Amino acid sequence: MPGILYIVATPIGNLEDITLRARRILRECDWIACEDTRQTRKLLEHLDISKPLVSYHEHNEAGRAGDLVAKLEAGAKVALVSDAGTPLVSDPGYRVVTAAIGAGIPVVPIPGATAAVSALSASGLATDSFRFCGFLPPKTSQRRKMLEQLKQETCTLIFYETPHRILDALADVEKEMGSRPVVVARELTKVHEEFLRGTAAEIRATLAGRPSVKGEITLLIGKAESPAVADDIPLEDAVRAVEQQGLSRMDAIKRAAKQRGLSKREVYRIITGE
Repeated sequence: MPGILYIVATPIGNLEDITLRARRILRECDWIACEDTRQTRKLLEHLDISKPLVSYHEHNEAGRAGDLVAKLEAGAKVALVSDAGTPLVSDPGYRVVTAAIGAGIPVVPIPGATAAVSALSASGLATDSFRFCGFLPPKTSQRRKMLEQLKQETCTLIFYETPHRILDALADVEKEMGSRPVVVARELTKVHEEFLRGTAAEIRATLAGRPSVKGEITLLIGKAESPAVADDIPLEDAVRAVEQQGLSRMDAIKRAAKQRGLSKREVYRIITGE
């Protein structure tokens, strides 16, 4: 009888974010496949769990997938974890999952933390539709090309970025996407957790004024603006449409006023009746 492959999400910073189910699965499994055995061992020590570890990362993924499937076919229960967060989300794991499915082995997700969704939930940007794009390309030309291709997306865009590239990335966001709302979420769930909100230029200026930028970073970009709202659409609906792009009520009033050629005070008076 084949075993089971568990895809176990682990904390992205705060170790209290481990779920009860994830803790139980890690205790019950026969093997734990992980990116960095040193990182996973720290978590297991915190949970008072001792299990055999198998390194599984981008450099040995192709060969190690076969070894893990062999263990699964022999009846072992294997937990796949990443260094932090949900496995396969910009992390290794795709090959072993597809190989396990191909071998008829059950694959069971054990949900938990992921930086992209955690950042989105507290960003203040629109959450009705979003697109996770992984890491931005490291080279300027490739990064600008990707941003140019995504600039018309009518959903919130989410990227991971490194501290040493974030200033360049924000400069390219400003160049390709203008002044739409941007959020930089840094060190999520950790002691120095921080959310920076504004335009790409504003956030870049803030970060550039620091001695250095450190920590894990999630970069979120508000959705593309809808075309100018026709004058025959009720003003309240026009303001609501702009709000759905991730702007605050007052910023939406300002944008709608500009679209209609009215003053901000006049739009406010019309929609509030004051």
